[in-house]
Amino acid sequence: MDIELSINVDEVSTVIKDFIRTYVENSGCKGVVIGLSGGVDSAVTAVLCKQALRRKNVHCLFLPDETTPEIDYKHCKLVVKKFDLQCDEQDITGLVKEISNTCVVKPDKYALANVKARVRMLLLYEYANMTGSLVCGTSNKSELLVGYFTKYGDGGVDIMPLGDLYKTQVWEIAKYLKIPMEVVSKPPSAGLWHGQSDEEELKLSYHVLDKILAGLERKIEVNDIAKIVGVKQSDVVRIKNMRVKTQHKRRLGLIPKIGLRTPGLDWRSPVQEG
Repeated sequence: MDIELSINVDEVSTVIKDFIRTYVENSGCKGVVIGLSGGVDSAVTAVLCKQALRRKNVHCLFLPDETTPEIDYKHCKLVVKKFDLQCDEQDITGLVKEISNTCVVKPDKYALANVKARVRMLLLYEYANMTGSLVCGTSNKSELLVGYFTKYGDGGVDIMPLGDLYKTQVWEIAKYLKIPMEVVSKPPSAGLWHGQSDEEELKLSYHVLDKILAGLERKIEVNDIAKIVGVKQSDVVRIKNMRVKTQHKRRLGLIPKIGLRTPGLDWRSPVQEG
């Protein structure tokens, strides 16, 4: 027995492009702005957006800082050139240092990483405001479920086209779209400090993490997931707890129920339909 994660890449790509096109049209916006990082998730998102909306309606911003790996500069340029994307570059090192020097409490490595993500969010939204665009996020389902993102940073977006695709499924889409293999095969990293690695922080490879999450999604018992995937029960419990503890990152700030219908809880109309 195994936990199957394979997808129909052609069908999924079509669904995502329809989603992007419909949401942008219904919002009355002109297009989208995307934070391009040199990684596979942002590359896939940018290419799908271009296919859905045409080049003139998709703009990418590459926002590196002093800890951005040199390879990310190379891969960003590679993707931009291959897929003929519009992209501007702005180094955020000065902004990050200014905020760090102004903080009431000096940020440690992890708090500073969140500052960087939130500075990028500010610049993406400023661009969106000035161009009548939506901010298109690049997070995948694996990151969202375990809270491996910055609240109001890379999580501060209008739409997340890859949000229901596990990381391993994003890799499938990337190969289908012919994203350069050096980008697809690169060890995942947000580049928020020197030597950062997603899988080292998560203490599991994405191939294993995704099967655990898919097992939890299907409500398979913890001990059965551990046997199927070949990990300790404690690993499954740890990932399950990460999902529970990070629920606040996947929703608006909690609101106590007082009125007949409450924002974000049971008063969700109007919705973007399509």
